[in-house]
Amino acid sequence: MKKFTRYYKRVKFTYTKLTVLTLFCCLFLVRGYVSFEKTGENFFHILINGQQVGTVGEMSQAESLFVSARRSIAAQSDKLTFMDVELEVTGEEVLWGKVDDNEKVLTNMTEALKGSVQQTMHHAYTLKVNEYMVNLANVEEVCALLQAAIDKYDTEKKFVVELVHDDLREFNVLTTQVLSSQEQSAKEEADMADYTKAGVQGFFEDLKQEAPKEGEKDFEDYDFGILSMDFAEEVEIVETYLPQNQLTDLETAINEVTKEQETPGEYEIVAGDTLSEISIKVNIPMEKIVEMNSETLESINTPIRVGQKLIITVPEPELSVTRVEENYYEEIYDADIIYVDNDSWYTTQTKVLQAPSAGFRKIVANETYLNDKRVEREILKEEVVMEAVPKIVERGTRIPPSYIKPISGGRQTSGFGRRKAPTKGASTYHKGVDWAVPTGTPVYASCGGTVAKAGWGSGYGYVVYINHEDGRQTRYAHLSKVLVKAGQTVKQGERIALSGNTGITSGPHVHFEILIGGKQVNPLSYLD
Repeated sequence: MKKFTRYYKRVKFTYTKLTVLTLFCCLFLVRGYVSFEKTGENFFHILINGQQVGTVGEMSQAESLFVSARRSIAAQSDKLTFMDVELEVTGEEVLWGKVDDNEKVLTNMTEALKGSVQQTMHHAYTLKVNEYMVNLANVEEVCALLQAAIDKYDTEKKFVVELVHDDLREFNVLTTQVLSSQEQSAKEEADMADYTKAGVQGFFEDLKQEAPKEGEKDFEDYDFGILSMDFAEEVEIVETYLPQNQLTDLETAINEVTKEQETPGEYEIVAGDTLSEISIKVNIPMEKIVEMNSETLESINTPIRVGQKLIITVPEPELSVTRVEENYYEEIYDADIIYVDNDSWYTTQTKVLQAPSAGFRKIVANETYLNDKRVEREILKEEVVMEAVPKIVERGTRIPPSYIKPISGGRQTSGFGRRKAPTKGASTYHKGVDWAVPTGTPVYASCGGTVAKAGWGSGYGYVVYINHEDGRQTRYAHLSKVLVKAGQTVKQGERIALSGNTGITSGPHVHFEILIGGKQVNPLSYLD
C-alpha cells in the first residue's frame, strides 16, 4: 500500500509539472503577449494628457503611432491645427504581458487628440502700414482693401493695385504697385515681346522709338486728369496663420484704412503770417487753433511771432494716397508778395508799401495731392488775361530782444486780467502778474534796456520802469529796495531791486508788467 501511494504521488507531481510547462509554453504562443527576455523595459504604457490609450512592446512603436494620429487629425482640415498634448510613455520589464492591437491604439490616440485641439489656424495675410496692422482672410481681400483706398480718389477707375514681391526683403514679403490701364497694357505687351535686338536692327528700332520734338502745346493739346497714383506709405503684406477671431472682415478693414483720423501736427509761423491766414492754410477755425494752443494763445487777438510753432490736427487716413493730376483753370490769382528788408527794424515790424490787386489768367498745371490736400503745383502753361499787382511789404530783419521771468522761484498769486480785489484799494482788473516771494528776494531785469523810472510810484510802492530797444517797457512794483537809477543802462538778468511789500498789497510779492505801445499785455505770453 505504501508503495502504491509513493508511486501515485510521483505520477501526480510529474503531471503537475507537465501541465504547468504546457501552460507556460502556450502563453508564448498566444497572440498579443510579450515574450520574456532579459533586455530591460519591454512593456510600454501610453498616456495622452494623463489618459491611458494602450500598451505596446516597443518605445519606437508608441512614437510612430503618435505621429500617425497627429497626421490623421491634421488631414481632417486644410487649416493649421494646434493641439495642447502631453505624451507620456512608461516602460517596465515583465515576464509576459498582453499588448494592444496597433489599430486600437491608433484609434484611442486619435480620439484623445481630438479633445486636445486648441484652435484652428487659418491661412491669412497681414497688411502693415507704419504702426497699423490688419489681418485679412485671403489675398483677394487684401487687393480689395488696397483698391478701395485708391478708388476713393480715382473717380474714373483708371488705376489698379497689383501685389509684387519685395526683392529687397530677405523673407517672402509682398508690396504694392499702382498701374494705370495704359501701363497695364504696356506691361502685358512688354512681357510678351522679345527685347533681344542687336546690331543694325536694334539701331533702327531705337530711331523709331525716338519721340518727335514738340512745339509749344495749346490748351487743347493736354490730357487732363490723373496722371499717376501711389501709396504715400510703404505697404507690407505677409502670409501668416491666425485663429478666426484675429481676422478682420473686409468691410471693417476698408473703413479703418480709408477713414480720416485726427493726426497731431505742427505749423511753424513765417513772416507775414496772421492767425486768420494760418486758419485758411490748415483749414482749421481760429478758435480751434487757440483751443489747441491754450498755453501760448489766450485769444484770436494774441500776438504771434516768426518761428513760433503751433499745434494743429490734420485729418489723415491710415493709408494715404498720392496722385499727380494735370488740370486746366481759369482763375483769379495774386502775385507773389515782394519784401523789402529793413535792417534797422525788428522782425515784428512791417509796413505795406504797395497794396495788391488780383489778376486773371488761364493755366495748365500739374498738381500733386496727398489725399485731398494739394501739396505741390507746377504750372505748365499760362496765359495772363489781366496782370496782378504784387503786394510790397517792408519788413524788419533784426531779432527782437527776449524777456525772462524777473525772479527765481516764487508762487504765482494773481494772473493778468479780471479778478476779485485782494485788498482794499487794489484794482479789479490786474494789469500784470504777481509772484509771492519773501521780502528781500532779488529782482532781475527781464530784458536789457534803459531805466526810465526808479523810485516811489503811489499804489505801486517802490517801482522800477525799464525801456527796451523794441519799444516795449517793463515795470517791477512793491519793492523794498531799488538798486538802479533813472537813465542807467542795464543788461538782461542784472539785479535791479529787492522784493517787498510797499504800496497797496496784501503781502510780500513782486508785481511785473509788460507794456506795448503804452498798453499793458499779458506778460506770460512774452516770457521765454
